[in-house]
Amino acid sequence: MTDTGPGPQRVVHFVLPGEVDDPAAPSGGNTYDRRVCRGLPAAGWRVRSHAVHGRWPRPDPAARGGLARCLAALPDGAPVLLDGLVACGVPEVIAPEAERLRIAVLVHLPLADETGLDPGVAGDLDARERRTLHAARAVVATSRWAARRLVARHGLAADRVHVATPGADPAPLAPGTDGATRLLCVASVVPRKGHGRLMDALAAVADLPWSCDCVGGVRADPDLVGQLRSKASELGLGDRMRFVGPRAGAELAARYAAADLLVLASHAETYGMVVTEALARGIPVLATAVDGVPEAVGRAPDGSVPGLLVPSDDPAALAGALREWLGDPAARRRLKISARGRRAMLEGWETTSHRLARVLERLRCEPRTTG
Repeated sequence: MTDTGPGPQRVVHFVLPGEVDDPAAPSGGNTYDRRVCRGLPAAGWRVRSHAVHGRWPRPDPAARGGLARCLAALPDGAPVLLDGLVACGVPEVIAPEAERLRIAVLVHLPLADETGLDPGVAGDLDARERRTLHAARAVVATSRWAARRLVARHGLAADRVHVATPGADPAPLAPGTDGATRLLCVASVVPRKGHGRLMDALAAVADLPWSCDCVGGVRADPDLVGQLRSKASELGLGDRMRFVGPRAGAELAARYAAADLLVLASHAETYGMVVTEALARGIPVLATAVDGVPEAVGRAPDGSVPGLLVPSDDPAALAGALREWLGDPAARRRLKISARGRRAMLEGWETTSHRLARVLERLRCEPRTTG
């Protein structure tokens, strides 16, 4: 990503993961970063982006050195927004620069919340994140749930932690397929997204008609898709659960247009941008009620919930909710009406950018000396 154009005089340096523009590595965090880069100029901030490559949040020495050189080249007192994936694992790089730069860290997911981490690794990442966030002048979380968690987990002052939830683009209503049986899961293929337990739930309702397209790129573990496909074969699901890889633009829009229900079986989810992407099209949601997901699902104007939220620690609940959706036309009608009501209430990305701009303005006006 490059400078966003002439713009206003206020400048923020945005330090991003190197893969942020890689179409083969789509993620909610990358989408968020791209959208605020595009939106901040209209909110009064010129963005100078710096993509740093590495295996964040656990980079090798070369990547760590590249980040250090990037920050060292920035002028004293400059407002700097760092993606938390880059910043939170390297406090030894961030803390010294925080003495002269006005640093804010954007946390998409607390590092230790990634599923499947060795307990020792999780503990180390948690301690590193704590040091980084205490060194920063401001922290931006992408949900109210995440802000509360960061304050409680790391002992941060609440007035230093701000919320800028993801926006949702207006979209046409999805016509769906037959109103029930076309299921869609949009999620990177990583353990945290819970594809395995979604598969178990689908196997439990194999006596009913359904098909499920899983859209998402493979990150960190390229063998996981093969393992999941083998499991699908063992469970007798054949080609009913399809892993179609990453999709974007018109191809992703076509998947949403054909969907009757979005399914998300995550073990952890700071917000769940795909939830609001589906609701923007009037598609109901079936999801595990983890972390910030209920916040993203929200409520329609009449107070109804536009989806089915199930406990994360109850494997049978996901299968039960699928059976309810597939077998109860009246329930489907209620959920679709609720989803269309929620659709009208969603905030756009311009709201996200303006919230972030307010954080940056506060950062710009603070005295340069740190306490």
